[in-house]
Amino acid sequence: MPLPRPEFKVDEVLPPQVNPIAARLAASKDPTERAAARILAKYLDELLPVPGTNFRIGLDPILALIPGVGDTVASGAGVIILLDALRTGVSIPVFLRMALNMGINFLIGLVPGLGAAGSAFFKSNSRNLKLLTTWQAGNQDKVKRSTLRFYGGLVLLFVMIVLFVIIGWMFYAWLIFSVFKGLLQATGIQAA
Repeated sequence: MPLPRPEFKVDEVLPPQVNPIAARLAASKDPTERAAARILAKYLDELLPVPGTNFRIGLDPILALIPGVGDTVASGAGVIILLDALRTGVSIPVFLRMALNMGINFLIGLVPGLGAAGSAFFKSNSRNLKLLTTWQAGNQDKVKRSTLRFYGGLVLLFVMIVLFVIIGWMFYAWLIFSVFKGLLQATGIQAA
């Protein structure tokens, strides 16, 4: 005896499954409850404990070991914290300070070998999270969502990212040129 076939309507669309934690965070009116910035700061700066110490490192200094690309990827992930800050309406001075932290971390990461260690100690993403939560805690009632501020911040963020990439590639081009020039001089070949 065959089993009965369930009836399906051809035009019926099933709703997508929703992650209950993500739904609760998205529905929250409290900007400090949004977890994206906290999760990124933890993974980029505080993920792994250094054995025998209270010090923790994240993916940021590990990625910094990959010249040029690693710093760009880590900075790109850190941009999400800046976008979260813009979304919640932080003031321009706070946003600029957060962008400066990210810029300093990027420049520290450009130093071959020592950049990863410097990035592990500077922890720009944790600094930015602290700035964001401190600002939100003291100014939750005064948060104003300004379209002009948001788009101005996005333009500033885009310009900053482009400058970081250009500076990074210029630095590595200069470094490679210097190494080859030194090798040519060491071998006695005349450089043009």
